[in-house]
Amino acid sequence: MFGQTKAFSGFSVDDLGKARQFYGETLGLPVEESGQGDMRMLTIKLGSGANVFVYPKDSHTPASFTILNFPVDDIEVAVDELTKRGVSLERYAEFDHDAKGVVRGPGPEGGPAAIAWFTDPAGNVLSVIQE
Repeated sequence: MFGQTKAFSGFSVDDLGKARQFYGETLGLPVEESGQGDMRMLTIKLGSGANVFVYPKDSHTPASFTILNFPVDDIEVAVDELTKRGVSLERYAEFDHDAKGVVRGPGPEGGPAAIAWFTDPAGNVLSVIQE
């Protein structure tokens, strides 16, 4: 039924200006702002051609799960660049992290995989992942 639609995702933040700066400047993603007043929102354009909508919400509660995963060719380079841009990596007690904050383990096809988590200014969880 929805096989031909262009689905999209969205999530809330508590400060649209901080989100625009983080996603646009810190992460270097194309970000467009639209709307007025309470109807303002951001559109983050991902390399896959997908769009993600970000909207302000006064009663925002950060997602308790990863909302965006960014596949990378080299997680070491990605983590170093994030750190250089002032992004702190999250460390979760249930995982073994290396010195940089990367978790390594088997990937979906049995090969090695690596993931590192970080948050946006609103506390939403993101990751870089290398399969």
